[in-house]
This record gives sequence, structure tokens and C-alpha cells, in this order.
Amino acid sequence: MSMIRDLRAVVRPTLRKSSASYDYGPAHDPAATSAVVDCAVYRDGVRCSDSISLRDALDTVREGRPVESCDGTNGFVWIGLHEPTEQEFAGIAEEFGLHPLAVEDAVHAHQRPKLERYDDSLFTVFKTIRYVEHAELTATSEVVESGELMVFTGRYFVITVRHGGHGSLRALRHRLEDDPELLAKGPSAVLHAIADQVVDDYLAVTEAVQDDIDEVEIDVFSAGNGKASRGGDAGRIYQLKREVLEFKRAVSPLLRPMQMLGERPMRLIDPEIQKYFRDVADHVARVHEQVTGFDDLLNSILQANLAQATVVQNEDMRKITAWAAILAVPTMITGVYGMNFDTMPELRWKFGYPAVIVAILAICFAIHRGFRRNGWL
Repeated sequence: MSMIRDLRAVVRPTLRKSSASYDYGPAHDPAATSAVVDCAVYRDGVRCSDSISLRDALDTVREGRPVESCDGTNGFVWIGLHEPTEQEFAGIAEEFGLHPLAVEDAVHAHQRPKLERYDDSLFTVFKTIRYVEHAELTATSEVVESGELMVFTGRYFVITVRHGGHGSLRALRHRLEDDPELLAKGPSAVLHAIADQVVDDYLAVTEAVQDDIDEVEIDVFSAGNGKASRGGDAGRIYQLKREVLEFKRAVSPLLRPMQMLGERPMRLIDPEIQKYFRDVADHVARVHEQVTGFDDLLNSILQANLAQATVVQNEDMRKITAWAAILAVPTMITGVYGMNFDTMPELRWKFGYPAVIVAILAICFAIHRGFRRNGWL
């Protein structure tokens, strides 16, 4: 049975074992995991030695041991991982006492944005969104690409687990290291910075998606665009609507967690940092309103496009009906004179044929003129 299934069978979260009693075998050595992107200890906002192992980093902040490259007492460790397997995450999860359900979510991903509180840690899930550049929007274009970012926040640790090819935190880590005063606030400052970056990416994506919607809207309502008027843009509109729906799934569930972080006192969140979460919540609410508006607007554009297609089809049917009525005249006359009766009127008249042709043309011209006057042709 796998490690995850063993953990799920436990009723209470597994208690942390001390580093002295925990067996770091080949399968559970946190320092040996290839999924670790970065690991560092921070003291009073200053990054300590880069050569420190995961276990040494944990013991350093837990026991308050000094580090050669920096001084200070307020320390925490920040571990960054990218798509770890169960085996790679096992030792870290055990050592930091992470809840087994949260561990399962972090390893397998495909979670909705949420905030879960456990005994001595917070587990936050973000959906990262990236706009996919494209030369032309088509019925198969990928507009947004989503990933996932999980953050475990404790009193002396931050563990980030990233899934997907985008949403790297390397630049964010460097920005925080350039601001030691903010980073000295501890893990809650890192959690806020991550949330702020994710939501800022949302704002950038909304602007790009707005441009795509404007382009489709112009194509649908532009005069003389035969393709749009005949419903040719329905595929593009539907594809864009699906991409907006994926975006909406990332934004909407995140609103409540950000409000909780900004409004409810939590012992793991620094009071000075909490006020900044309210600003993030406001930005999430703004993005949520925009994405909801995109969805409604695309519904209206799609309905207008289909209505235009119906109008064009009706116009085509009127034209076909008008021409059928015109062609019915010669069909009727020639059909009558094709019955081969000897006593038919004007059958032996030498001007009978040209008279019939003239009559047919005159009647057809009169019908055609009437249809043109009424807008059928």
C-alpha cells in the first residue's frame, strides 16, 4: 500500500518525529528529493547559507541554532518543490507534520482554490493562470493555461508545491530577499506575496482576454462581414467561452479564502500582513466581476451571432422562394401548351410562339420587379 493510502487510514495527523528518531532512508531523505527547486533558511529577513540541507534547515529554525552566514533569532525555512511524487514528498511531509489529506492534495493536484486550517499549519491552494499568445483566434485556440500552486504555511516553515509549466516563484523569492524588512514578518509575508503575484497575473490575463473578446465582438457586428453574419464565428465564440470558464473556475473559489485571511484573526498570520490580504481580496473580487462579465458578454455575442445566422437563412429562403415563383410562370405556360390538344387556343396562329415568349418574359419581369420592390430580391 502506498504512503498516501497509509496516511489516509490514520484518524489523526501523524505527530512529528524528532530528527534524531526519524529514519532518513533512501526513500525518505528530504535532501535527496529531485523535486526540490530551492531551499533556504531566513533569519530576520536575510537569507542564510544556500548549501544547507533540508534536515539541517529544519533543525536550524526549530532549535534556533546559529548559521554562519547570518545572525538573528526569527527564522523560518522556505522549501520550493515542483510536481513531487509521493516518494519525494514523504520525508518532508513526515518531518513537518503535514496533514495527510493536504499531502494527498498537494501530490495529486487537480484541486479547486481553497484555504484549510489544521492544528499548526495552513494549506492554501491557488490556480495559476497564463495567457497563451496566438496570432489569430480560432475555434481551437488555447487562450488560457492553468496550473496549481499549493502553499503549506507554519510557524517556522513555508512549503510551496507547484504543478504546471508556469507560475515559477524564483523571481518572487528574489524580490522578497531584496526587502528584508518585509521578509522578516515570517511565513505569512511569503503567503501574501504568493497570493498577490497570482492575483496580479489574473489582472494581466483579464486585459488580454478582453482584447480577444473585443476582436470577436467587432467581427460579429461589423457590416459586410459575410462570415460573421452567417454564424461562422460561433466556433470561435464557444471556444473563447470555454477558456473564460476555465479562468472563472480559478478565480471564483479564491474570493472566500482571501476574505478569510484578510478579516479573521489567525495565529499564523502576522497582524501587519493581514491588512494586505484585504487588498488582495479586493483585487480578486475585481477579477471575479470582470470574468463574470466576460461570460455574460460572450453569451450575448453568441446569441447575436446565431440570430444573425437565422436572419440570413430567412433571407436566403425568401430569395429562393421568389425565384421559384418567377420560374413557375414559364413552367406553367409551357406545360399547358405541351398537352398536344388539336383545339387549343392560338395553336395554329403563326405568331403564337413569339407571343407566348413575350408573355412569359413580361409576366416574369413584373413578378421580379414586385419582389425587388418588397425586398425579397
